[in-house]
Amino acid sequence: MLTGVGSVMRIGELARRSGVSERSLRYYEQQGLLTAARTPGGHREYSDKAIDRVLRIQHLFAAGLGSAKIVGLLPCMRDADGGPADIATGRLVADLTTERERLDRTIADLLRSRTVLDEVIETASGSVTPPA
Repeated sequence: MLTGVGSVMRIGELARRSGVSERSLRYYEQQGLLTAARTPGGHREYSDKAIDRVLRIQHLFAAGLGSAKIVGLLPCMRDADGGPADIATGRLVADLTTERERLDRTIADLLRSRTVLDEVIETASGSVTPPA
């Protein structure tokens, strides 16, 4: 059981409060992204801080980072504000810069695709006969 921490919650409550499925929370634990204390009966218990951690993990996944990168990144981040912790390194900054460049390329590709789609829609709209 967690002691010396605010309130504790079980996995169902963490799922509800974070908007992330219990299955995903178990996966995060398997990948070393999230930790839980265990009750004598084997139930997971999380502190309130787990909500911030789960939301941070979700944002990093949404940014295209894989769980292996996130595992290395999370210890260098403060959960409350996402700023760098004291153990952030130059290597971490270089890795994150590379990830940002990859995202920039993906965004540019998506914008080009949207432009092409807009052109097709405009052309197709001009050739559509109105309904009778």
